Amino acid sequence: MRDLTKGNPIKLILMFTMPLFIGNLFQQLYNFSDVLVVGQTLGVNALAAVGSTGSLNFLIIGFASGLTAGLSIVTAQRFGAHDFRGVRRSFAASILISLLVTIVLTVGSLIFLDPIMHLMSTPADIYANARTFISIIFMGIFASVAFNLLSNEIRALGDSKTPLWFLIIGTLVNLVLELLFILVFHWGVAGAGWATVVSQVISSVLCVIYIYRHIPMLQVHRVDFVNVIKEFAEHAKFGFPMAFQSSIIAIGAIFMQSALNGLGTSAVAATTAASKIDQLATMPMMSLGITMATFTAQNIGAGEYERIIKGVRQALIVSISFSIVVGAAIIIFGQQMVMLFVGSQDVEVLKLSQIYFNIVGSSYSLLSILFIIRYTLQGLGQSVVPTIAGVSELVMRSFSAIILAGTFGYAGASFSEPLAWLGSTLVLIGSYLAANRRLHKLQRMREMVETTTDPAVKKEVQTQMRKTLKLRGEARLAGMSEA
Repeated sequence: MRDLTKGNPIKLILMFTMPLFIGNLFQQLYNFSDVLVVGQTLGVNALAAVGSTGSLNFLIIGFASGLTAGLSIVTAQRFGAHDFRGVRRSFAASILISLLVTIVLTVGSLIFLDPIMHLMSTPADIYANARTFISIIFMGIFASVAFNLLSNEIRALGDSKTPLWFLIIGTLVNLVLELLFILVFHWGVAGAGWATVVSQVISSVLCVIYIYRHIPMLQVHRVDFVNVIKEFAEHAKFGFPMAFQSSIIAIGAIFMQSALNGLGTSAVAATTAASKIDQLATMPMMSLGITMATFTAQNIGAGEYERIIKGVRQALIVSISFSIVVGAAIIIFGQQMVMLFVGSQDVEVLKLSQIYFNIVGSSYSLLSILFIIRYTLQGLGQSVVPTIAGVSELVMRSFSAIILAGTFGYAGASFSEPLAWLGSTLVLIGSYLAANRRLHKLQRMREMVETTTDPAVKKEVQTQMRKTLKLRGEARLAGMSEA
C-alpha cells in the first residue's frame, strides 16, 4: 500500500500513474484486440459491427465503471485518515451496491437492447453481428463490475501495480481466446465477445485471491455488513453521480454514433479504428487524471491541503506538455496506424480517419486540463459539478450530431469530441478555482491550529474547518482534530 500524503507530490503522482497508465492501456487493449482481430480476420463489415456498439457499451459498462470509481473515493479518504475499520465498512457497502446495480444493468440492457439499436439507426448489413457482440458483453456485465470494483479498491489504498498485472494477464488471455474462438472455433464476432467476458472473469478472480492473501484491510467479515445500510447514503453521494456522469457522456456518444451510422459503413469503420488509436494516445492523460482522484482523496482525508494545490499545479504542467507532443504525433502518424485495422486498400476509410485525427489531435491540450480538474474535484468529494459538466458534454455532442454532422458531414461529426471537452472544461474551471480558494483557506486554518497556544482559538478554528468541509461537500477529516 502506498501513502500519497507524504513526499514529493509530482514524484508520487507519476510513480502511481505509470502502473495505472499501463493498466489502463491494457484495459483498452481488450477493445483494441477485439477491433484488430475482428478487422483483420472477419473484414470491414464485422469491424463496423463491433465498432457500432461502442457507445452503447460505454453507456452501460461506463455507468458501472464510474460507480465503482466513485465508491472507491470513500475508501481512499478513510485510508488517508487512517480509519482502517471504516475502510472495511466502505468495501462492504461497495460490494452490496455493486451487486444491486449489476442485476439492474444486466436485466435492463438486455430487455431494451433492440429498441436502442433501432433508435441508433444501426445499418441493416451489420445489425445481426452488432447485436450478437453486444448481447454477450451485456451478459458479462457482472465480470466488468467485479474487476472494476476490486481494482479500484486496491488502488484506493495506494497500490496501482497489482491491478496492472491482472490486467496484463487478462488482456493476454483475451487475445489468445479471440484467436481461438474466431480462427479455430469459427464463432465470428461472438468469439470476440466471449473472449472479453472470460478474460475479465479471470482478472476478477485474481483480484479476489490477492486480497484474500495480501490485503487484510479489505478482507470483509460479517460484522462489516452489520448496519451497512447506513453507509449507503455516503457511498451513493460519490458513486452514483460519477456513474450518471459517465452515462450522460455516453448518451451523447450514442447521438454521435447515430449520426455516424447515417453517414455509412465507411464512416463507422473509420471512427471505430481512429477512436481506438485516439483512446490509446490520450490514455496517459486520463491515467494522470485518475491518479489525481486518489491523490486528492487521500490528502483531503489527511488534511494536507497545500499538497493538493501543489500536486494539481505540477500535474497540469506535465499533462499539457504531453498533450502537445502526442497531439502532433497522432496527426502525423495516425493514418499509418489505421492501416493496422483495415490495410492500405480502403482509401475512403483512411481519408476519413485523417480528418478525425486533424480535428481531435489539435485539441488534446483542452482534454489534458479536463482530466486533471474533473478527477481532482471528484477526489475532493464534489459530485454535482462534474455531473453538470457531463450534461454540458451531452449538449455539445448532441449539437454536433444534429447540426454539424448534417451540415458538414464527417468533419462536423468529428468536432463532437473537442466541443464536448470545451463544454465540460468551462463548467469545471469555475468550480476548481473556488475549491482552490477553499483549500488555501483550510491550509491557513490548519497552520493557525498548529501554532496557536490558546485552546479557545484552536477550538473555534477547528469548528470553522469542519463547517467549511461539510458545507462544501468535501470529506470530514478523521485526522483534523490532530492538526
